[in-house]
Amino acid sequence: MSEGKRMDGRDFHDIRPIEMKVGVLKNANGSALVSLGKTRALAAVYGPRELHPKHLQNNERAVLNCIYTMAPFSTSDRVRPGPNRRSTEISKVTRECLEPALFLEDFPRTVIDVYIVIIQANAGTRTAGINAASLALADAGIQMRDLVTSVAAGKLNGHYALDLMGKEEEETDCDLPIAYMPRLKKLTLMQMDGNMPPADVKGVINLAIKGCEKLYDLQRKALLERWSKEVLE
Repeated sequence: MSEGKRMDGRDFHDIRPIEMKVGVLKNANGSALVSLGKTRALAAVYGPRELHPKHLQNNERAVLNCIYTMAPFSTSDRVRPGPNRRSTEISKVTRECLEPALFLEDFPRTVIDVYIVIIQANAGTRTAGINAASLALADAGIQMRDLVTSVAAGKLNGHYALDLMGKEEEETDCDLPIAYMPRLKKLTLMQMDGNMPPADVKGVINLAIKGCEKLYDLQRKALLERWSKEVLE
C-alpha cells in the first residue's frame, strides 16, 4: 500500500472488478457466473423437484441443499478433489444465508439443489459463491423475498477495506464476510476471522453493507439483461 492505495491500486472502499452473467448453463434450471477480481464462482440450480428417498421429504417446505466445491485447478497448488472440513462449513453457511430469502413453504416435499464451483480463487470465494447462487436461484424462477448479496471487509493498516484479495487477507486485522438482503435490510450471514474492538467491527460491517448494495444493483442489472434477451428472442 502506498499513498492511500491498496496493492492493486484500489481505494479502500472499492470492490475488485466485477462480472456477472446469468443463464450460462443450458442443462440447469438456473445458473450464474460471478467474478470478483480473479475469483470466479459458477452456480447451478436444479429444482424444485421431488425429493427421494421420500423419508427425507419435509411435508411443510422444500429442502435446500447447497454444495460448495473448489475445482482442482482453481489455485496454484492443486486442490484435492472431494469434500473437506472447509467446503462442508461453507456449504452449510451458504444454505443458511439463502434460506431466509426463499419461499420454501411453497414447495413441500421437494428439494432445491444448489451447486457452487469455484473455478478460480484469489480470496472471497464464499462471498462470490453466495452472489452466484442467489442469481442462479432467481434465474431458475424460484420466488424470493429479495436477492442475497455478499462481500467481505476488514481492516488494513488502520483503514477499513472492502473486498479483500488474497495477500490482503494475510495482513488484515480481521476478515468479516457478510450476506445481506438490501431491500429488506437484513443480514443473513456474518462471520469474523480475527480480533477488533467493537467500534471497528461496527465500521467494517457498515462498509460491507455498502458494498452489498453496490453488488445488488449489478445483480439486478444482470437479471434484467438476461430476461430482456429472452423476450427479444
